[in-house]
Amino acid sequence: MTPKTKVLLIAGLGVTLVVGGVAGWLSVQPQAPRQIVSGETQVSGQALIGGPFTLTDHNGQRRSDADFQGRYMMIFFGYTFCPDICPTTLTTVTQGLDILAETESAKAAAVTPVFVSVDPERDTTEALADYVSHFHPSMVAMTGSPEEVAVAAKAYRAFYKKVEVDDASDYLVDHSPIVYLMGPDGAYLTHFNHLTTAEEIAAGLSKQVDPTLATGGSAGT
Repeated sequence: MTPKTKVLLIAGLGVTLVVGGVAGWLSVQPQAPRQIVSGETQVSGQALIGGPFTLTDHNGQRRSDADFQGRYMMIFFGYTFCPDICPTTLTTVTQGLDILAETESAKAAAVTPVFVSVDPERDTTEALADYVSHFHPSMVAMTGSPEEVAVAAKAYRAFYKKVEVDDASDYLVDHSPIVYLMGPDGAYLTHFNHLTTAEEIAAGLSKQVDPTLATGGSAGT
């Protein structure tokens, strides 16, 4: 039985852990007036989300936040052994971008989806390259040393915690299921959650993305 198969067998526990982690994550988030619209959260005021990071992508190249300047970035923190939330969310992001591209290709092309692994112990460059190949072709997967990952997660207020599982040789990582949309200037625009549909993501991006502001070219693979 492979490590991934073992993790899949405890998927139910993984959902429970994620829900608990989200509750903890929400308790430490900066608060601002909010309006919920179809799974997308609109926040007024200045959100303290985003900041400098340096990580290594799935091609073995060092990447920093500066590489994504001039691009819209959808950034999600998770891990490849995740049994449910991560593959579901990244699939939905992929589908949302595909839907947007059907009618507003310039807007879709201005967005780079980014997956940051909070499990550098298992998520090697090779593992990330294989994993990201199942999602949007422009998606960039990154991780780094535990210290580098911690810096990036702190900048984006992303919660994660390694959780040992009884009677299993592997472990889960409890993490927040939030996809942040960042502007070409690196500023937070809005976020989506793991329950947001592909259609809602496409509609949210259509409202937020101005391709004339995306001057950085492609930051993808």
